[in-house]
Amino acid sequence: MDHEIMDLEQLASYLQRDARELHKLANRGYLPGQKVGGQWRFATAEIHYWLETQIPAYTDEELTALEAGGGRDVHRAQPLITSLLSEAIMAVPLAAGTKASVLKELVTLAEASWQVYDPDAMLSAIHQREEQGSTALDSGVVIPHPRRPLGDTVQGEALIAFGRTSRGIPFGAANGSLSDIFFLVCCRDQATHLRVLTRLARLILRPSFLIDLRAAESGPEAYQIIDAAERALIDEN
Repeated sequence: MDHEIMDLEQLASYLQRDARELHKLANRGYLPGQKVGGQWRFATAEIHYWLETQIPAYTDEELTALEAGGGRDVHRAQPLITSLLSEAIMAVPLAAGTKASVLKELVTLAEASWQVYDPDAMLSAIHQREEQGSTALDSGVVIPHPRRPLGDTVQGEALIAFGRTSRGIPFGAANGSLSDIFFLVCCRDQATHLRVLTRLARLILRPSFLIDLRAAESGPEAYQIIDAAERALIDEN
């Protein structure tokens, strides 16, 4: 998204939602925005953060519409998750037993991509995002990430690192469930970040996806599961 500030019509197009529905949400305080000259204006960064809290509850139909919106339709027929992931930055099992150690090990994994220039800064940014609210989902999946894209001194290209712990650990899921599947997402722009979150959410909804990931015995096997699931998703579109 090129606009840092959107009006109501631009936001409706971006989210693939009815403008009247969004107007009601904004008036009721459910949508982050402010009125300027009597007209609603929305900061793209705040909308993305709001979407992060909404996406886990979206249906596949809603996620498909969101992925197609805002000029993103051109990307739907291409692998996304596996284009940012590689076997070198996957660990099954991930040697960690606490929330802090999971985040540290994920950043250490990400360093193997050669795209992490300042791991301490990346880790700090991820911790700051977790302090705002856990990125753990009720499904046992966690998607830690910085709230905003990191600068050139911290990171090169966008990347995803993957880990699965041998047992579930407390990570702050809303339903109190334990977490064992982790996708560290570090993108260079908010639009790509949104695409990744949406694509991951669609994969998580696939009936056997998490079952297969939990049965994987190695990083390469987990990669093949993710790749096959994403390609099947693309073929169905």
